[in-house]
Amino acid sequence: MKHKIVVAITGASGSVYAKILLDKLQQASAQIEEVGIVMSQNAKTVWETEMNEQSYLNYPFRFFDKQNFNAPFASGSAKYNCMIVVPCSMGTLGRIATGVSDDLVTRAADVILKERRKLILMVRETPYNLIHIKNMETVTLAGGIICPCSPSYYSQPKTIEEAAATVVDRALDLAGIDVSTYRWGK
Repeated sequence: MKHKIVVAITGASGSVYAKILLDKLQQASAQIEEVGIVMSQNAKTVWETEMNEQSYLNYPFRFFDKQNFNAPFASGSAKYNCMIVVPCSMGTLGRIATGVSDDLVTRAADVILKERRKLILMVRETPYNLIHIKNMETVTLAGGIICPCSPSYYSQPKTIEEAAATVVDRALDLAGIDVSTYRWGK
């Protein structure tokens, strides 16, 4: 089965995670039928600030405006099987947790949850307050997966990108995408 994936990129810090995810999805094209992307204006600003470039313009995926409720993944009938929010801001997490579907990101997350498909939220905040933790609990109880942007170090990453890739590879594993990555004990 080829995957149909929604990627939402919010304005949280951590654009490197989104870039690496898009790069790896492009490399895994044989496993993927379609990738739909929703990227907020804040996400574009943060990307440009953190990485000093606009490479998000160069991906072959379909981009959708945050207010475009005609995007295919705004309905369960389009059969997108996974959604990854990277980085996931605490505001986006809160709106998803409370069922506020006021834009395409939160509507798509609502659809993924109601259809019992994979919702992976790559939260990027530290420290967490009790509201964040309770929102994570709510999303988890609803079937979502919280995948914090907390790199692992047992593969001895040498660069920020290599460290961030440890998190992205984990999210891709959760999504069911085969990736070549460091595996513990191998």
